[in-house]
Amino acid sequence: MTHLDYVAFGPHPDDVELFCGGLLAAGGERGHRVGVVDLTRGEMASRGTPETRAAETEAASRELGLVHRENLGLPDAGLRADDDRAAALVVDALRRLRPEIVVAPYWHERHPDHEAASALVTRALFLAGLRKYGDGEPHTPRQALFYPMRHLAEPSLVVDVSAVHARKMAAVRCYGSQVAARPDAPPTLVGSALSLSSLEARDAFYGARIGVAFGEPYVVRETLGLADPLDHFRRNQFGGKPLFFPERR
Repeated sequence: MTHLDYVAFGPHPDDVELFCGGLLAAGGERGHRVGVVDLTRGEMASRGTPETRAAETEAASRELGLVHRENLGLPDAGLRADDDRAAALVVDALRRLRPEIVVAPYWHERHPDHEAASALVTRALFLAGLRKYGDGEPHTPRQALFYPMRHLAEPSLVVDVSAVHARKMAAVRCYGSQVAARPDAPPTLVGSALSLSSLEARDAFYGARIGVAFGEPYVVRETLGLADPLDHFRRNQFGGKPLFFPERR
């Protein structure tokens, strides 16, 4: 049985690289065991082929330093939270990999697959903890983090990814079939000429909110609790100075 520290779920290959690749790369550099579960092969994409995406995914996984990656082979453009077979596959992945932190898409998105993936993983997180559901030992992760994609969400927290941002962007660029701006390819949002610079601007915007170069936003459903606020803020200072400081006169 594999025990991972982080498992990120992506609706399609490249989604985790684009929107939580910094968190995964940073986790790996800290010695955490990090993995990804892609729900579909991206077979309905306007650009490239599933075979191309598979090769690009292998290259991106090496860039991020993942110790595990798998694809559940669910239907692209056909994800549904009420699909019992799909839910059982996600539950199986959770019970096999036993992550402490699960990372999943935010529940409001422009792409129907992204919203469905969020609901599907949320349902599976509940089912995975039920002793009488399916096979395998029940598992409940410590925390689920939801990553906004195209929707502007107010984050519950922002993770500093400045030290690994170059690696994140290198992983994103592995998906040349999707992100390279080519006049001979069908126009897509992720393949537009401004796509990569917009992604960097997004990460710089969230980084600025915590006083660092680059940051990634995450949302949690519940109120986070701290046992020792002083210890937490001693170990989590950003921008080189406290948020509140005396005005000099």
